[in-house]
Amino acid sequence: MPASLQPLSSDAPLIVYVDIKSPYAFVAIAPTLALERELGAAFDWRPLTLDIPSYLGSAQKKAGKVVKSNRSAAQWAGIKYAYRDARRYAERQGHILKGTEKIWDSSLANIGIMWVVEQDRSRLPAYFDAVYPAFWRRELDIEDADVVTACLQQAGVNTRGFAGFLRTDGRQQHDALQAQLHPAGIYGVPTYVFAQQILFGREHLPLIRWHLQGRRGQAPDMAYELEF
Repeated sequence: MPASLQPLSSDAPLIVYVDIKSPYAFVAIAPTLALERELGAAFDWRPLTLDIPSYLGSAQKKAGKVVKSNRSAAQWAGIKYAYRDARRYAERQGHILKGTEKIWDSSLANIGIMWVVEQDRSRLPAYFDAVYPAFWRRELDIEDADVVTACLQQAGVNTRGFAGFLRTDGRQQHDALQAQLHPAGIYGVPTYVFAQQILFGREHLPLIRWHLQGRRGQAPDMAYELEF
């Protein structure tokens, strides 16, 4: 099995798991990329395609109103809080974060992450910029392969062969990785993995910086005030 498919192992100093449809991953992108630049390192960015209905139920909206749902009142309360929390951080970054009107299958856009890493790792920030903000403004259909291809092109990534990658190697690698994540203890995004440690949430970035810079001095506490 390729090393890239080992959920806790990488040649890079840090593995970063994200999902295009996660608001918490969205607000973690900028500070994580900033840390990558600060350290002059190349992190190992990977997709974790969340199966939201399995733990939060499912729902669909139309014109802002719920037209179909199997969620409990407690599940709705948790979801509403999660969006309020993430929206605060998105607004600080100058982004709009609108709640989605359905549960999206983000696997195509997430396979796009794998394609960028394989084709031209330096274009990954541009791909994130092409996909994340537009999706959270409700302007992007991430279930449309042509739309994902256009985002890759916008980011300056070669798309020759991408359609086949979506159907064959990319899909196989994506699905094989997803099957390993829960057994390895990885459940949400953003998740950071280093030295076999698993940390969930961007508030751990100060601790990750401390570790990657040689663990000098006292380890920092978790923090939300991040420099980027």
